[in-house]
Order: sequence, then C-alpha cells, then structure tokens
Amino acid sequence: MRVDDGRTVREGRVVDARDLDLSRADAVAAIRGDAAALSVACPDPGPAHERVGEVYPELSVSIRGALAAAARSRGHTAPQDDRIAEIESELAALTVPDASTRPAREDVAERAAAVERLDERVAELRGRVQALRERDAETDAVEADLAAAMRDLTEARTDLIAARENHEAATEAARAARDARERRMELEDRLANLRRAAREALANDLADEYRDAVAAAPWETPADPFEAGDVTAALAAARVADLRAPVVLACDRFPDPATAADWLEAAVLRL
Repeated sequence: MRVDDGRTVREGRVVDARDLDLSRADAVAAIRGDAAALSVACPDPGPAHERVGEVYPELSVSIRGALAAAARSRGHTAPQDDRIAEIESELAALTVPDASTRPAREDVAERAAAVERLDERVAELRGRVQALRERDAETDAVEADLAAAMRDLTEARTDLIAARENHEAATEAARAARDARERRMELEDRLANLRRAAREALANDLADEYRDAVAAAPWETPADPFEAGDVTAALAAARVADLRAPVVLACDRFPDPATAADWLEAAVLRL
C-alpha cells in the first residue's frame, strides 16, 4: 500500500495516518478507485470490501450480508446463482412502455360529440328544405348548406371510426403495459427472495469461521457471535474475507495498527 496525500507519502502493509488530515471518506474512495483528495496505491478491493472494508464506531452492518460478501470474495457460489442471473437478464430485457387510454378516450368523446352536432345540423337543414318545398319556396341555398353539412358529417363519422380504432389500440397497449408491470413485479419479488436465499446459503458457508473469529477477538464478545455489536461483527467478517485492499480502520479495538493487520490478515490504513 502506498498513501500519498500530496504532502506526505507512506508505504507498507500498515499505514498509520492518524497524524495526517485525512478523511475516512477520501481514504475509502481512493482505495476503491473513486476520485479523492489523496492517492492510495493498492490491490483492487474484493466483493466484501464495500461491506467491511471500512470500520468505524457508528458502523451499521448486516452480519449475514457481510458474511455472504466475504464468501463471494473467496470464490464461493450459491445454489441460486444461475436462477438469479436468468431473472436479472429477463428484467434487463423487459420494457414497460408508458401507455394511457385517456388521450384516445377523450378524442373519441370529442369526435362523437362532433358527429352528434352534425347529425342535428343535417336533420335541421333537411327539415328546412322540406318546409320550403311544401311552400314551393326557393331551396337552393339551404340545399347547398345541407350538402356541405352532410359532407362534414361523413368526414366526422370517418374520424370517429379512426378515433375508436386508436382507442382500441391504446387499450391493448395499456393492457400489455399492465401485464409487463405485473411481470416485472413478479420477477423482482422472485429475485429478492432468491437473493435472500443466496445470502443465507453463503453466510452459512462461513458461519463457523465467523464464530471462531469473534471468539478470537482480543476484547470481550458475547456468547452468541450473531449478537455481536456492529464493529465486532464487521471486524470478524473482515477477518474471514479476502479483502485484498486495505481495511480503513477508525476504531480503537487493537493496541496498535500492526496488531490489527495481523489479526485481520489484511493491510490496514489506520485513521
């Protein structure tokens, strides 16, 4: 490990940086390859580093989640992995389009209202033509209005038919979108259950080693290791993981950083 904050460079399996003005967030970011105010040259973090590669008093950790990540870091697999990959692939390929019948429904209503108005207009003009004929009066102007109204009515009816067809298509699209949403929810539920089962299986793989790690802690620990506090649990999980990258240690559980590195069997950046 090589730590460079722009003013000081320190190297080794153990770097005590408590006298430097380094933030824990910057140290973790640098180790994980993100932009930071300092540079840390070290191996790439393993799958467990995100869970237990940073240990500090306010830490909150899921013991079984941390153990599952530790198992992954050591190459363990879960019986559910293949099915998880299949569902993740299906979810990635699943598209849920935005679909609403409201615009099409409103268009149908407007077209239908237009047809109704024109129907009434045509009926009115026909009545006027009939009344004029009965009086032997001139009908040319009214008949011209009637012909125009009938043309408008024919066009309006055609538009209404098209609007209804669009509404049917929108309804089918909305139904397909609803089915896709339901399928996505079903897959997400299955995936969540499978991931929980996988975590449990992986955690069980390292449960005995985790118990031994808690028992080996050089401080008082509970009889049931799965009731250990978050810091103890994180350190024990880190001990059984293959972290590769340094542990950013910001808690007082060891007499010195070298002892912490030996117990964790990992490089340590002490802050």
